[in-house]
Amino acid sequence: MQRVEKVPEYWDVAKADLSVADSTLAEIIARNEEPALASKGDMFVTLVSSIVGQQISTIAARTVWSSFEDLVGDVRPKTVLSHSPEEFRSCGLSGRKAEYILGIAEAWQSGYADKNWNEMSDVEVMAALTGLRGVGDWTAEMILIFALLRPDVFPVGDIGVVRAVERLYAEGGSMSTEELLAKSQDWRPWRTVATWYLWRSIDPEPVQY
Repeated sequence: MQRVEKVPEYWDVAKADLSVADSTLAEIIARNEEPALASKGDMFVTLVSSIVGQQISTIAARTVWSSFEDLVGDVRPKTVLSHSPEEFRSCGLSGRKAEYILGIAEAWQSGYADKNWNEMSDVEVMAALTGLRGVGDWTAEMILIFALLRPDVFPVGDIGVVRAVERLYAEGGSMSTEELLAKSQDWRPWRTVATWYLWRSIDPEPVQY
């Protein structure tokens, strides 16, 4: 099923604010105006896609996701649960990821689909999602960014973000979590937008979940 993607309403304002606040980000934004972050408008699809993308490159994740969609068709809990872990492994998924995806599909049929995610705070969303097997902080943060379009998410454990910040602001030197978080304060309340452009600074392929 074709899904209409939604761009955050705050995007242009955030880009302008960040460009004034940070000359380094201003250059990256100017070089990578399009595409913008967009939501597929389907939290289940984004969550499953995030599981697929855990700990692999953007290009590898797209290849696996394409095979997964070819197998499942319209990605819904019901269609996911109609397939076996063995079939998912044939798409390039690990056995563990296959189990996670099946578990998430079961959870979605058992009440998670009925949660009013848009009314929940970032902390509440994180707590609810990390209660699912296979969903850690990074995956939950991808949901906040790509499904819910929350404006001020900084995934400090994302290797792409870490590498970008270290390259751009520490001459490639290692930065601690505390230092990364301290630097991210410069980009509030638009850390999601800063994160998007930090990713673009190291990878020509836009990240999408």
